[in-house]
Amino acid sequence: THGTGCTLSSAVASFLAQGHELPEAVRRAEDYVHGAIMAGREYRTGCGHGPVHHFYRFWK
Repeated sequence: THGTGCTLSSAVASFLAQGHELPEAVRRAEDYVHGAIMAGREYRTGCGHGPVHHFYRFWK
């Protein structure tokens, strides 16, 4: 899925900014990106895989 690398690095940075240690920040970021990819499967835009749904935790 296009955009996962940028999303992962931004998520790691945001969890570090919240005060988490690096291993925990990476674990949380991976969980977040996985959820965003899974939630994006519902949407059909273009061809191929769905988008990364960055707001999946807030938008139902």
